[in-house]
Amino acid sequence: MNIMIKETSLLEAAIAEKKIEFLLASYVDMHGVSKGKIVPVDHADQMLHGSELFTGAALEGVPQSVHDDEVAARPDPSSVTVLPWRTNVAWLASDLWLGGKPFSACSRGILKRQTKAAADLGYKFNLGMEAEFYVLRRDAGGNAEHVTKRQLSKPCYDIGAALDNFDWLSELVTAMNGLGWDVYSFDQEDGQGQFEIDFQYAEAVTMSDRYVFLRMMANQIARKHGCFASFMPKPYANRSGSGAHFNMSLADLATGKNLFADNADPRGCGLSTLGYHFIAGVIAHLPAICAVISPTVNSYKRLVKQGSMSGFTWAPIFACYGNNNRTNAVRIPGGGGRIELRSADSSCNPYLGAAMVLAAGLEGVRAAADPGEPNRANMYKATNEELERKGIRQLPHTLGEALDAFEADPLSEQVFGPEMKASWLEYKRDEWLSYMAHVSEWETKRYLEFF
Repeated sequence: MNIMIKETSLLEAAIAEKKIEFLLASYVDMHGVSKGKIVPVDHADQMLHGSELFTGAALEGVPQSVHDDEVAARPDPSSVTVLPWRTNVAWLASDLWLGGKPFSACSRGILKRQTKAAADLGYKFNLGMEAEFYVLRRDAGGNAEHVTKRQLSKPCYDIGAALDNFDWLSELVTAMNGLGWDVYSFDQEDGQGQFEIDFQYAEAVTMSDRYVFLRMMANQIARKHGCFASFMPKPYANRSGSGAHFNMSLADLATGKNLFADNADPRGCGLSTLGYHFIAGVIAHLPAICAVISPTVNSYKRLVKQGSMSGFTWAPIFACYGNNNRTNAVRIPGGGGRIELRSADSSCNPYLGAAMVLAAGLEGVRAAADPGEPNRANMYKATNEELERKGIRQLPHTLGEALDAFEADPLSEQVFGPEMKASWLEYKRDEWLSYMAHVSEWETKRYLEFF
């Protein structure tokens, strides 16, 4: 049976079984935020064939002008997801088309081009994303405040704080499990009012669909309880930032076997030679990748060794890898079989981030590149001489530095295409310049009467 016909039949069955009345033909803008139109189910067939048109110039970062033809959303029937908080509505991840063919600047399409490149080599790219975010509420004055009153210097893993928030938290986790995402743990994280939910990995496009949906769902459910979810990477200078660590492996396309696992690894990390090649490719392009997986001005408040807090930030600052050692940007968790990229934060567009990382990793695989021996020491304490001797670069300090690396790296245009690369740079450089021109409260407090 034709795959499209089969998936459409599955969608029709889901509509009938779940009593769906409305469909969301959803795609993302450059930020990875869901956009789309709502279509009554009577018009499902037209929607699946791209009836819903969108003016690209109305979206941030889409390389179109007001005179260009509209882009069309073509939903993926296999992605149908019933909204747990509004069960008569189903969401479908969509690809954007233009002129009867895939739109080159579609985020989902950009990732699919790279997963096809992996498939051409016989690989499936599996991805897990750790969801970290703060949940806050507005006080009578409209100011954001923590959802728990427990004031702890080290709130991480605090059961009391988790139970204080169990109503919305358990509703969110139950919804995720109802969608088949297999949550295996959740907790109060290192920041006051910060939470982490860990769920099963999936093929990269599917995982990116889920992460986009999760950000929307977390907010919808939190608001039912008088709160809101924030995926801002670093809302507080004195608390940990919110990462979205990428946990990655390549599997055999035919058998599904994990090709990164090797119990006989001579380096003792449980990783295969293929996995080390992949790491080498990622590290080679990591400064440019940072512009996509840490895409905001605020992201770089997280990527510091030690800010306004009592200990290290846990966030990576060097382009290096190691064993089960969280001071490296790329970590091989205990047990091996996968690699973790710790630079990615909660604000990233997962499609674009995954596409950049996969392309870099495959470059390392094709070149049989070697990343050298793993770093097992506390990299925060490494001297400049040690870093120079090992050839370890520091990650960009600011969005501006990251954009310079992104612009200079040929991988960026290879993955994004020339139009999307130019649009990304134009939008993000404007964001950076706008921030640089802003006069902050910190500056006025420091300088207004200083001289």
